[in-house]
Amino acid sequence: MHNGIIVVDKPCGITSHKVISELRRILGMRRIGHGGTLDPLATGVLPVFVGRATRASSFILNSDKSYITTFKLGITTDTQDITGNILSENNNLPTEGEISNIFDKFTGNLSQLPPMYSAVKVGGKKLYELARSGIEVERDSRNITIYSIDLDTNSSIPSEGIYTIAVSCSKGTYIRTLVHDIGQALGCGATLTDLRRTSTGPFNLGMAKTLDEIEDVSRNSSVDSILIPVDEIFSEYPALSLDLHGERLCRNGALIPVSSVSGQQKPGKMYRVYGPDGKFLMLGKTIKSNDDIYLKTVKNFFEV
Repeated sequence: MHNGIIVVDKPCGITSHKVISELRRILGMRRIGHGGTLDPLATGVLPVFVGRATRASSFILNSDKSYITTFKLGITTDTQDITGNILSENNNLPTEGEISNIFDKFTGNLSQLPPMYSAVKVGGKKLYELARSGIEVERDSRNITIYSIDLDTNSSIPSEGIYTIAVSCSKGTYIRTLVHDIGQALGCGATLTDLRRTSTGPFNLGMAKTLDEIEDVSRNSSVDSILIPVDEIFSEYPALSLDLHGERLCRNGALIPVSSVSGQQKPGKMYRVYGPDGKFLMLGKTIKSNDDIYLKTVKNFFEV
């Protein structure tokens, strides 16, 4: 049984679900899930959780992300990317300087309306299912943060209205919609033509493997050699070690008194928790109960 994380370099043209199907075939196991969907058009970093590591997939969804995206000015589509039906065209395009200046308006805390072609659910239905039926519904805006937008002048073709930008943002950001909104602000419209996720949380392209590379490893050696330990997701939290008594309490889901924990702890702190043999057991949080401090399980990852 494999346990850990594989960072997949998702190819263009297939869904994130298809990536999971391929990995189930390659690894010969069912317990696999991804952390954050990428559109079929998009490529890049797709963390995939294998075995017990699937219990950590929800944690990566809240991570910040970064992208490199290319868009074309003067066109809008119903999907906000180049795969959709063209809604409008405009040959009156802004200058490169005007484009660079508009980025400040889209940096910081923003309110973004999710696109109709998205997996957001309204009334139990996914928006893209409604959109494909020609139905548009009201949906709530989301609060997002765009940390930075940087123009890549080397990859841009101003004469053709094609620009490439690097975006760093919070969870829940739709880059298609960001591009659409930039186009609206410029008065000419814009449509995303290419999108590559370069990082999500602690994972980046330098860690990523293509499906072909993963299959080669599976045939010629052990997939375990490319699995990232699940505790790396929680590297921002300090580590704690338990004694044997503390490990038994942990495995039984009980509160663990600080006498079984190495170091001094304060209530309300999160920790990576390991057994006396160094194996990762859980993500834990210290709490105060009856004037004593205990370690409580947030999510366990040990083999049962």
